[in-house]
Amino acid sequence: MTPEDQRLLSRAIALAATARESGNPPFGSLLTGPDGSVIAEEHNTVLTDGDITAHPELKLARWAARELDPATAATTTMYTSCQPCGMCAGAIERSGLGRVVFALSSEQLAKLKPPTVGPAARQEGPALFEEARVPVEGYYLP
Repeated sequence: MTPEDQRLLSRAIALAATARESGNPPFGSLLTGPDGSVIAEEHNTVLTDGDITAHPELKLARWAARELDPATAATTTMYTSCQPCGMCAGAIERSGLGRVVFALSSEQLAKLKPPTVGPAARQEGPALFEEARVPVEGYYLP
């Protein structure tokens, strides 16, 4: 990790503090372009927006997917105060961002907060393969 990476990661941590000060969970992220300049910043707004998906990493991934061409997105770096959750990691992958640098790992974060309350949603499947494959078949592969 370079000194510049550390400087930008410190900015992501400052954005996390901003989120906390505004009454939201303490997470912040920023995105740098190919030249290393900051092109977008976000902090968590889950509570103030009333939106469980308002994680800064997801907001930046969505912004990048809308605003950047794939070649440019591939040259970006996201700096984030904590390792992206599964939802955000999926969005980052789909948006084509090139690199993610994080401060706290998911394991470190887990030690700093209480365990998740409530059971995980039960999932059932797969089912109805023949029916379900019809709208999907041929979409991804010619």
